[in-house]
This record gives sequence, C-alpha cells and structure tokens, in this order.
Amino acid sequence: MGCDVSVLMPAYNEADNLVEVIPATAAALEALGRSWEIVVVDDGSTDGTRTVMAGLRSANVRYIRLRRNSGKSAALEVGLDHVDGEHVVLMDADGQDDPDELPKMFAKLDEGYDLVTGSRVGGRQDRFIKRNTSKIYNGATAAVTGVKMKDFNSGYKLMTRELADSLEMYGELHRYIPVLAVWNGFKVSEVTVEHHERLHGTSKFGPARFWRGFLDLVTVKFLTTYTARPFHLFGGIGFGIGFGGSLILLWMLVSKLLGHDIGQRPVLQLGVLLIVVAVQMISLGLLGELMVNLRRRDRLDSSAEGDLR
Repeated sequence: MGCDVSVLMPAYNEADNLVEVIPATAAALEALGRSWEIVVVDDGSTDGTRTVMAGLRSANVRYIRLRRNSGKSAALEVGLDHVDGEHVVLMDADGQDDPDELPKMFAKLDEGYDLVTGSRVGGRQDRFIKRNTSKIYNGATAAVTGVKMKDFNSGYKLMTRELADSLEMYGELHRYIPVLAVWNGFKVSEVTVEHHERLHGTSKFGPARFWRGFLDLVTVKFLTTYTARPFHLFGGIGFGIGFGGSLILLWMLVSKLLGHDIGQRPVLQLGVLLIVVAVQMISLGLLGELMVNLRRRDRLDSSAEGDLR
C-alpha cells in the first residue's frame, strides 16, 4: 500500500540514536498531514540495532537488515527498492538532520523541482577539519560537473519518486545524487536547514572517505559527460599524447639529419613510447564508440520489434 512520504534512513551502529530519531521524525511527519512511512536500512550493524528496531517497528516503521556492512550507497540502493512513497526523503540516523525542516523542503519542491537538498552551509555542526575538507570537495564538484550547489554531500534530501526510481547507487555515488539527477534531466535546488550535533557516538566515516569521494568524482564526470561519446575522452587524450610524441620524434629526425647520434638517447625511446600509447588510447576510444553504437542499435531494434507486434 503506497503512501505520500517515505523517509529512507540508512543506519550503521546507530542504536542509541534511532531510539530518539525515529519518534522525532514520526512526529514531524504527522505534523505534515501526509501519509508516511519510515524505512530503516541496517547496514550490518553490530551494536544492537536489530534489538532496538524490534521495539520501534510498527505499521509505519519498517526495518531492513543487511547481513554485512556494505556502505551507504549500497544501503540506499536497497532502501530505494523498498520505499512506497510518492516522495522520498533521505535522512541520516545520527540525529544531525532536523525533521522539522521538512515543510521548508516540501515548499521548495512544490516550486517545480525534483530534488531539494538540505544545505548545512553556515551552520554545520561538525569538526573543523571535516567542515573545511567538505568545502574543498563541494567546490571541486561544482567546478568539475558544472552543477552549482554548495552542499552536495548533505545526507538530507527530498526527491520525487520518479527521480528516486532513476538512481543507481554503488561505490560512493550517494555523494553525487544532485549531479546524477541533473544528468538525467531533473531540476535540483537546495535550501538552508538546521544542522545539529550528533546525538550519540562518533562518525563512521574515516579519512579514506575523502580520496574515495574524489575518485568517484572522476567516475561521475565520465558517466555524465562521456558515456555516449567515449572517443572524445580517449581520442582527445590519445591525440594529445601523440602530438607530444610526434614533436619529439621530429626533433630526433632533425638531429639525425644534422649528423648527431640519436640511437642511445632516452628521449628517442620516450617519443616512440608516447606514439604507442597514443595509438592505444585512440583505439580504445574507437572501440568504445563501437560499443555505444551497437548498444544504440540493439535499443532501436528492440523498439522496432515492439512497434510491429
């Protein structure tokens, strides 16, 4: 049976927080006057979350348990497959997101947006290093992707069901939901929200989250820019490297014509290596274009078969 609002809450060792967060979220949802549900995805917790949730489950509060810790993106992927709401709220289980900000987020969504992010800029209650590293990350993401937002990594988001159904979460892609949404043609925005200190416990994300996040930024840039035209990336790199290699070999040719011995010069080997790498990159780009073309053909053939039936 469907409802209007589904709150999807991934949780990893947040038993002490869930006792407070779920009742507070339920009260805020009741105040909205919409039908609702809360779906908690336990990402392999070892702190008694299962026992706590046994006492919190109800007709409106559902609990999904993963046998091992798979990461936030994987937990969100599972949760998105199980939510029933026409609108989906993503919210962390540590108590830092304020459910009383939902009316403000819905008001923004009603302006015609498909995704509204709760921006913590200006009032973020986190450590100094975490806040400032996040500023660098947000700036780099905006510059690389062209999506103008200030807080990509906020876990507090409200989206339409259509957008939620379009998302595929893996790796650390939960950080780039706004970018993926824009790439799929959806309208995104953000509103400033209250951000509280964590109720209990400590953050589950260590220093590795930052370098993993930037690696996934490269992945997202590739997926959103070059999926349909891989030769633009690999061919461009190949031609650039090949141009450098050609200049080196031209230099070696001139040196040879002037009577210099070039057989033992390392720069000659460098020039040959660059040409070989350039040919490989260009070939990779062409193979990528071939794969894209074949996939497009298959889709057209399938569509044509469907129309003939």
